[in-house]
Amino acid sequence: MQAPAEATIAVRALAREDLAAVVEIDAAMQGRPRRTYFERRLAAAVREPRLHAQFGAADASGLAGYILARVLEGEFGRDDTGLRLEVVGVRRNAQGCGVGTALFEALAGWGKRHGVRDLRTLAAWNEHRMLRWLDAMRFTLAPDHVLECAVGGGAYAPVRDDALEPEDAAPGEIDYGANRGDRYERLARDVVDVRAMADADLDAILRIDRAITGRDRGAYIRAKHAEAMVDSAIRVSLTARLDGAIVGFLMASTDLGDFGRTEPVAILDTIGVDPAYAHHGVGHALVSQLFSNLGALRIERVETIVAPRELALLGFLYEVGFAPSQRMAFVRRIDTPR
Repeated sequence: MQAPAEATIAVRALAREDLAAVVEIDAAMQGRPRRTYFERRLAAAVREPRLHAQFGAADASGLAGYILARVLEGEFGRDDTGLRLEVVGVRRNAQGCGVGTALFEALAGWGKRHGVRDLRTLAAWNEHRMLRWLDAMRFTLAPDHVLECAVGGGAYAPVRDDALEPEDAAPGEIDYGANRGDRYERLARDVVDVRAMADADLDAILRIDRAITGRDRGAYIRAKHAEAMVDSAIRVSLTARLDGAIVGFLMASTDLGDFGRTEPVAILDTIGVDPAYAHHGVGHALVSQLFSNLGALRIERVETIVAPRELALLGFLYEVGFAPSQRMAFVRRIDTPR
């Protein structure tokens, strides 16, 4: 009979040397190895330790489990600091022995020490084992909308319906590039010059983001921009130009592994259009080029998360073909010291 795990488990920071064991545990759970994904996640944590929290649990037999999370600073329009729980795994013969709980408590403790307000994650409605674990860890449903859109091999087919018209938008709402009527007959990216994001684009992106949000999100934007420049293999971030100036941007990444995914998917983190260039099709041009690039990479789906208050963004995403996902958003509050 196996001894109670609580007496033998030691939780510590995950290290590069744990990679082989992490891949082995994950492969046993998922039915296929995902070494490249975990290599990238561990490398990102080494490169930007401030933005990552990764722990391993060891017992007498070696690594018994792991948990990986990333700091949220500005993704999906949020304006506070959170943690996104991305992956948790436990060795088969250590399951049911408190390993997952010990890992979660270590992650929550890290968040509390670093002033994190909450933990967030996603799970599919039919991932019953994961849902039971989230319930046991006291997660609750979050109000956020999880949306997804099929890439369709790169074809761009915005929905033509009676969704929110630009003139109907409430004051202060963001216009992400209305592009109606006859302009649907040609690809928006034929009108707007859309390019891969470059080093020199940062100042313009910061300016546009401040104009849209009214806040300085420099730390978040700089981190996402640096990630796009350092690891172009997983970033598909774009900028849009009109009249020779950058007037919009889109930050996205490709993923194979977060939240238990086993198929390639792209995550749309942020999209913004200079308010002076609203109603010029800039948002449509960015999404159009994103779909084209993802189709070439054989990525079949784009996913994003939108806060319920972001009505203009929700309207835009529904208009370009996004729909509710089979995944649900969960949140767990962390009580931080005042």
